[in-house]
Amino acid sequence: MKKEENTLYKFESLNDFHWVFGLQKPMHPLISFIDITDLEKLPNDFPKSMVMNFYKVSYKTGMCGQAKYGQHYYDFGEGGLVLTSPNQVFESPSGNHAGGSLLLVHPDFLLTYPLAKKIKEYGFFSYATNEALHLSENERKTILSIFEIIDAELKSRIDDFSQDVMIAQLELLLSYCNRFYKRQFMTRKVVNNELLQKMEEILDNYFNGSSPLKEGIPTVQLLSEELNISPSYLSDMLRALTGLSAQHHIHNKLVEKAKEMLSVSELTVSEIAYKLGFEYPQSFSRLFKSKNGVSPMAFRASFN
Repeated sequence: MKKEENTLYKFESLNDFHWVFGLQKPMHPLISFIDITDLEKLPNDFPKSMVMNFYKVSYKTGMCGQAKYGQHYYDFGEGGLVLTSPNQVFESPSGNHAGGSLLLVHPDFLLTYPLAKKIKEYGFFSYATNEALHLSENERKTILSIFEIIDAELKSRIDDFSQDVMIAQLELLLSYCNRFYKRQFMTRKVVNNELLQKMEEILDNYFNGSSPLKEGIPTVQLLSEELNISPSYLSDMLRALTGLSAQHHIHNKLVEKAKEMLSVSELTVSEIAYKLGFEYPQSFSRLFKSKNGVSPMAFRASFN
């Protein structure tokens, strides 16, 4: 065991994970499919946090009931899918495990395949647990059918085609996850529109106060913390709803405030830049022109 001050346990291999949770040795050293109900309960003195050196795709039926989005809880149906990338810290499971399945994939399993690069582009591997993908009955059947193929492939005799087959199924699984998350952003518009409205209020309050002078330009991280959701989920949600990233929303609000100040105040362009959180006025002028096609001075002159 590798422990850091008895608070963090690091899983370096699938063998280690299987051993800790009382499972038989994995059938393949770099990919494993596990029935969650087979995991043994961890002792009370086990470290409270874990970090894995591999990708995890976890489908849990015990998640049915309610999910938390921002500050509110919302009902959902057929269980949840949580995906995490290597080296993410999460809490050790306690008590009885929920039903479901667990797919673990070491990054080395993807080497020499295009998926090794593409998998890093999926934002949902950085979502928080309370931002799980909540599946309909048909979506659940689709995901479980892919799990079954991977499981069957692992249980059969490994040959020259086994890795190609499993990689193809992983690519299909992630493509479906991408589609289902886009669906979830749209079907939960009421929830997400509340977050969008709250985000606008946060930005308005930020730019109307002294925060830019003290803290600089607001970041995606700041917004996500205020909204109690992960930065990746926030950006992907906004792209699905508005076509713009969280960074674009910040810049648009900043430029909107700059236009107001240029048209109704006598502050210089440099003073406006500093009040909006810019360290260098030139950076402000470049952003403003990229958004409006004219410089701040030219915009102001159009009002005189």
